[in-house]
Amino acid sequence: MRIRLAPSWAASLTWKAAVFITVMSCMLAALLGGLVHASVTHQTVTQAREKALDRLSETVEAYQDGEPLPWRSGIDPPDLPPTLHDLALKGQRGTMVADRGGRTVMWAAGPADGKVIATAVDYSQSAKTITNLDQSILASSVLAIGATLLIGAFTVTRITRRLRKAALVAGRISTGDLDARVNDPRARGPRRRQDEVAILSGALDTMASSLQRKLESEQRFTADVAHELRTPLTGLHAAAELLPPGRPSELVQDRVRVLRSLTEDLLEISRLDAGSETVDLAFHLLPPIAERVALAAGAGTEVRVGRAARVESDKRRLERVIGNLVGNAHKHGRAPVVVSVEGPVVTVRDHGAGYPEYLLEHGPQRFRTNAETKGHGLGLTIAVGQAAVIGAELVFRNAEEAEGGGAEARLTLPEYVSFDDTAAGAGSDA
Repeated sequence: MRIRLAPSWAASLTWKAAVFITVMSCMLAALLGGLVHASVTHQTVTQAREKALDRLSETVEAYQDGEPLPWRSGIDPPDLPPTLHDLALKGQRGTMVADRGGRTVMWAAGPADGKVIATAVDYSQSAKTITNLDQSILASSVLAIGATLLIGAFTVTRITRRLRKAALVAGRISTGDLDARVNDPRARGPRRRQDEVAILSGALDTMASSLQRKLESEQRFTADVAHELRTPLTGLHAAAELLPPGRPSELVQDRVRVLRSLTEDLLEISRLDAGSETVDLAFHLLPPIAERVALAAGAGTEVRVGRAARVESDKRRLERVIGNLVGNAHKHGRAPVVVSVEGPVVTVRDHGAGYPEYLLEHGPQRFRTNAETKGHGLGLTIAVGQAAVIGAELVFRNAEEAEGGGAEARLTLPEYVSFDDTAAGAGSDA
């Protein structure tokens, strides 16, 4: 069953506010118009009824005195409404608005010697007045609703524009732009009363500033620690090389190499965090770079080249990204590790259990890896950072079971120049 979602504009706060204002304005206009209509109609009908009853009294007096009856008066007139005729026969007086000869009149009737005496007063002008009043009420209501809607939409749009700006700034902060700020003037002016949007904007700016200070402090701490460790680790590495051959010496040298590698990774991450990296762009053939990285990774790495391409990139950083992806596949996945090159796209895939869910949802996180594997989570973090530096897109996914499963990293490089396979040998990168 397919669920049909409402269009995006229907979810807009401006649209909802416009609908609410319109509905409330229509209800208010209908209520006020109804009250005015009822009051004026009641007053007009009352005046016409009193006038008709006064005329009826004069007609009855003239009938009793044997004088001629006034105009539009008579005994048992044929066009008298039956309801009013029956009421008069019962000995009661009454009035009723009805049509007489194409004109609206107010009838008044009463008993007279077992007959019905009636008179009619012109009511067409009063009816026209009520009709004109209703038209005026309708026109003024439409104008009032339109004006209210425009003013309300203008006010709501200003609010939603400020909310949208705050949302955009929050999105930029979430992507790593810690310099982004809302800078709402109502939040910065101490003498201006702050509304809810200004309070929200101010809180967001304060949070961003606090987060920026903490992250910068963490980055400085990481860089300082890694830098301070380099000198003693260099001496420790030299001293480990002087140890007599044997298993203990190999263990010490291996741990020193791991510690030096971790320190260099921390320094590289600190440079990436600081945004101080610069690129050395040049055109390179992509397949030879992938083959060279696969060869350095050792056995168990297979390279598949489809359509060859030249790419404009930083060769050292590109090798670093591919090397980290291949190294992670060997360390946390299962052989064979396949490096595929198709145009400007390099895909590294293993046949293990795949990437963990947190990595697929949020990307690599330093010092967080699978419980079953060892590592610091720095390799993929560096790969993502270096890919961003050279302007490449790095996407992680898990292959489907039908495809054999495993983790797959797809690196898409920026602008490239494709070339004929026959020219590949002449333009290989050196």
